[in-house]
Amino acid sequence: MNMMQTEDEKWMRHALAEAQLALKKNEVPIGAVVVYEDKIIGRGHNQVESLKDPTAHAEIIAIGAACNFLNSWRLSGCSIYVTVEPCSMCAGAIVLSRPERLIFGAKDPKTGACGSLYNIVQDIRLNHQVEVTPYILEQECTQILESFFEKIRQGTAESKNGKKSGTDY
Repeated sequence: MNMMQTEDEKWMRHALAEAQLALKKNEVPIGAVVVYEDKIIGRGHNQVESLKDPTAHAEIIAIGAACNFLNSWRLSGCSIYVTVEPCSMCAGAIVLSRPERLIFGAKDPKTGACGSLYNIVQDIRLNHQVEVTPYILEQECTQILESFFEKIRQGTAESKNGKKSGTDY
């Protein structure tokens, strides 16, 4: 294991802690942190349901916090760590905020826009490209999502059988 991978795993664990916060709120458990000069300057976790806002993704919240910290819309010299491959909205926000690196855990074959369906963050037609390091702590990042959706499916099946579901969905 090289030094960069060890460093990436360290920061991804912070993103996973954010995902746990989302999980406690019954949100899709995705977390993100923005790192600058070896310090977290922005944190976020999904809050779509809590805020009734489709744009309240972990990445958007973390980017906003980091920009506020730097007092700039540019995240030059920053890295963003996300537990799941960003969607097209978040990939666009990442390009616009101009960090150097994007590091993610689990791929998202249904909505991923950083290699799976599209690769917005590395599209040479855009004015900024981001270095991407995928699959850091992939197993942990995938597992938290799979557990969440399994619980929802079980709750849906129980409610169809006349039993009360443990979720609000």
